[in-house]
Amino acid sequence: MEYTLLILLLPLFTFLFTGLAGNKLKPTAAGIIGTGSLALSAALSYITAWQYFTTAKTGGVYQKLIPFNHEWLRLTDTLHIDLGVLLDPISVMMLVVITTVSLMVHVYSLGYMKGEHGFQRYYAFLSLFTFSMLGLVVATNIFQMYIFWELVGVSSYLLIGFYYTKPEAVSASKKAFIVTRFADLGFLIGILLLSFYTGTFDFGLLTSGNHALFASAGGASFLGASVISWTMALIFMGGAGKSAMFPLHIWLPDAMEGPTPVSALIHAATMVVAGVFLVARLFPIYYIETPEVLVMIAIVGAATSLYAAVVACVQTDIKRVLAFSTISQIGFMMVGLGVSGLGGHEGTGYMASMFHLFTHAMFKALLFLGAGAIIHAVHSNEMSQMGGLRKYMPFTHITFAIACLAIAGIPPFSGFFSKDEILAATFHFSPWLGAVMSFIAGLTAFYMFRLYYNIFWGKTPSYEHGHTPHEAPKVMTLPLIFLAVVTIFAGFVPFGKFVSSDGADYIIHLDLKVAVTSVVIAVAAILIATRLYGRFNPVPDKMAAAAPKLYKAASRRFYLDELYMFITKRIIFNCISRPLAWFDRHVVDGTMNAVAHITEKTSFAIRGWQTGQLQLYALLTLVGALVIVLLVLL
Repeated sequence: MEYTLLILLLPLFTFLFTGLAGNKLKPTAAGIIGTGSLALSAALSYITAWQYFTTAKTGGVYQKLIPFNHEWLRLTDTLHIDLGVLLDPISVMMLVVITTVSLMVHVYSLGYMKGEHGFQRYYAFLSLFTFSMLGLVVATNIFQMYIFWELVGVSSYLLIGFYYTKPEAVSASKKAFIVTRFADLGFLIGILLLSFYTGTFDFGLLTSGNHALFASAGGASFLGASVISWTMALIFMGGAGKSAMFPLHIWLPDAMEGPTPVSALIHAATMVVAGVFLVARLFPIYYIETPEVLVMIAIVGAATSLYAAVVACVQTDIKRVLAFSTISQIGFMMVGLGVSGLGGHEGTGYMASMFHLFTHAMFKALLFLGAGAIIHAVHSNEMSQMGGLRKYMPFTHITFAIACLAIAGIPPFSGFFSKDEILAATFHFSPWLGAVMSFIAGLTAFYMFRLYYNIFWGKTPSYEHGHTPHEAPKVMTLPLIFLAVVTIFAGFVPFGKFVSSDGADYIIHLDLKVAVTSVVIAVAAILIATRLYGRFNPVPDKMAAAAPKLYKAASRRFYLDELYMFITKRIIFNCISRPLAWFDRHVVDGTMNAVAHITEKTSFAIRGWQTGQLQLYALLTLVGALVIVLLVLL
């Protein structure tokens, strides 16, 4: 299966070609080249998935295959950095997810970005991002993953800041880059600690379940926790940054300043699940060596999911509603991993988390691309500027409704099957945590149908900009239809037969008690949203007025951005950076300036001795010799 290397190389070559050609390449040509290249990568990914899942099982367990591996840098006899391709169930699944969603975004962008300045640059950056994400998921070792992890960060920075003439876009791109860099510092420290104690970067050795590999770290501890626990917590910190887990989530809502197709690609389907993939890749280490860190991951995921769901209930910008929805759903995936075990019924959470990653990628990409079609028609992100659009945009309306039903967990749409398995695993782990996650699932159904009704129903405003809203062109609606079909039928995929925590088949059995409860909660939430937003009425405004402080706090994201700015400006800048800057200017620079000043004065004082007159030099030599003689004699 050496051909799998082409899945990565095609978008890399496309990036280099379209990036170097620049404006010399016609915009249409850049779009066709980028889309065609990605279509080939997607086709190869499907072939890889078919070949792997039909041939790679031995003894009832899927084996890890390495069709390509090259040693890049050797540090010790056992510690070396390789660049290669690792195929196992989760990496093959991610190849399909990334290339499928990226292809839909490439096709959609042919219409959405038409006429934009920098069209060629846009497609070059899309190819770079796709290459980076593909390299991340097929990495054979954790250092290769880190290299592509950083490339993903650079790519997202470029795409979020695509509209570089807009101050908001520039600020958002810098915010995303800086926040994730802080998280990635923890990831890097964790990698160094892990390699120091285990002597390897290789995923095969690290996740083999060999407890002896971690024996050297057994006696080391810090602040009451073992070093290996700190190591895995620091690695999770990197994943929390990429996946926008609380409190490192603040970059994701602002990242909506980028083009809407970018939001669908980066912040709904691929980049934000990198942290989930990281935990899944290292899951045997977390479960066997540091189960306490796994519990912490579940708690962080649940807290993040609840926070984001509450904030999403009051947002008025449709892209920001979807952004907080993404944060909440990623929290669900983290909870699934955190409450899971290895094999059998204990592995339900792992399988469910990966299943939800797969289904969520499809329906969240559908939601973002649908939002792009709406913004394309209305020229606004605000729900107050929308309403009654079902009459003008029938295809967008139907596909958006399908995605809302899926994320709300209504059967038989795909989101029901994956989310229900997460809830079942959570209830098995802790009834209290299961109840919390069920409540969050209800909030999800509520805010998604609040969004749906405000866009497509309710009062129809007098649309501005001199034209009536209309359906998006076919090049934009075809990806919506494709993703809607996948959203409808993806739940029937026997996912447990392909992806499980131990590589063996996992037969999905619905827990009827959990399933019925979750559906009842979702339907009740939808009915509440229908009552409040199905047609124009003053009740929502009265509810906001009844608790103005809570409503304002939620709409302002509970002031976490302000808290970050306070800590950054008032504490770090004023109390740490300013004193350091003063010390640098007055002590460090002052010392260097003083040395330079003394040297200059001394030079001026003795420069008279260098006149170039031979007689003076002879006189000075004679005087010096006489002084030496006198000192010797005396």
